[in-house]
Amino acid sequence: MRLEGTIASLKGLTQLVDDLPAPVGTLVTVRCADGSRRTGEIVGFDGARAIVMTLGQTSGVRTGDSVVAERTAPTTPVGHRMLGRVLNGMGEPIDDRGPIHETIAAPLMPAPLSAMKRRRITQPLPTGVRCIDMMTTIGRGQRIGVFSGPGVGKSTLLGSIARNTEAEVNVIALVGERGREVRDFIEESLGPEGLARSVVVVATSDESPLLRIRAVMAACTIAEHFRDQGRDVMLLMDSVTRFAQAQRQVGLAVGEPPATKGYTPSVFALLPLLLERAGAVEGSGSITGIYTILVEGDDLTEPISDACRGVLDGHIVLTRELARRGHFPAIDALDSISRVAGDICDAQHITARSMLLQLLSAHREVEDLLDIGAYAHGSNPQADVAIALKPRIDELLRQAPHEREAYEESKRKLLTLAVEAGSMIQGATQRRPGAVTDRRA
Repeated sequence: MRLEGTIASLKGLTQLVDDLPAPVGTLVTVRCADGSRRTGEIVGFDGARAIVMTLGQTSGVRTGDSVVAERTAPTTPVGHRMLGRVLNGMGEPIDDRGPIHETIAAPLMPAPLSAMKRRRITQPLPTGVRCIDMMTTIGRGQRIGVFSGPGVGKSTLLGSIARNTEAEVNVIALVGERGREVRDFIEESLGPEGLARSVVVVATSDESPLLRIRAVMAACTIAEHFRDQGRDVMLLMDSVTRFAQAQRQVGLAVGEPPATKGYTPSVFALLPLLLERAGAVEGSGSITGIYTILVEGDDLTEPISDACRGVLDGHIVLTRELARRGHFPAIDALDSISRVAGDICDAQHITARSMLLQLLSAHREVEDLLDIGAYAHGSNPQADVAIALKPRIDELLRQAPHEREAYEESKRKLLTLAVEAGSMIQGATQRRPGAVTDRRA
């Protein structure tokens, strides 16, 4: 039975529709009086009236226009032939390479996965990025956030991970980005090699907030399709902040009360549903999620950053200070953490990483004294070694965007530097005035 209603009034980005008793999430077609068509979605109800938001422009829509329910269950196409393709939020190709065949429809927002069906994270997933593999090692099925302000290199870092990761499939969601940046990311950051094993889902900043939300959920559904085939999938999302802003627009349009910084309650309800879709599943593959969070004013305590940090399994912090120095990737190793590193790294790796973090911390503590020339060498053996090794540590943590390093090679370099640092600290401690030495023959 076809459900058809009539637009009773228009309010901002939404249309109130009479006589359309379809559920929230239903796709509809608005038949304009001039013969054109608009695709929309039911996003809520005002009494008995359905609240419809179009997926495109509202120009040409007016009261009295007919609204027809097309599909009650939100779905998106999935299939192996999507590899190497660029899609919009509806799952349709936009790369001028023709239609995609052999796809099936999958639920856009399936039921949450049971906690007892999730596998423990016990294996590392090398990214080819030395600083991440050494200091914030990522596991297969982990969810980690990349927190940064604008212009610090997060998109370049995502491109490096997509090209160099050992995951079998990449699913990349570019949401709320400038149109120019999409082409730059695909052709420069990702490159032909990375694109060949990737599916890219795009919804730019000038598109409807509903399309931006659908693009994110479609990317998750596509990743789940490959995971269910037993593959290890890397889900890269840029950015969760733009997704939250899109949901805020929808929430405000349907009458939700604004809360912290104008974000509506539905934003904070939707974030865990999104982030929990990644993970490793018993008897199946895994989805490793890397999500960028745009930090407004470099404030890591702003609402979206704070909410994401509480759900994710770790965070990688990019700082403007390192970017200004030309240190890329601009990862602050001291402020970054992987909560599963202890389960996936061997004892030598953990000890070596701890040594490097101690040196970085010791150097940071005396940085102000070094700047004004007031540091007294010999007063702190660990700080002395940190100062001596700082250029080599920085060199180890730097990496060119198109450079790839094997996981074992990164670990070997870390272990070598840590052993040398330990010997230097021991020697400096023994040379301190008043140090006790063992004189037994």
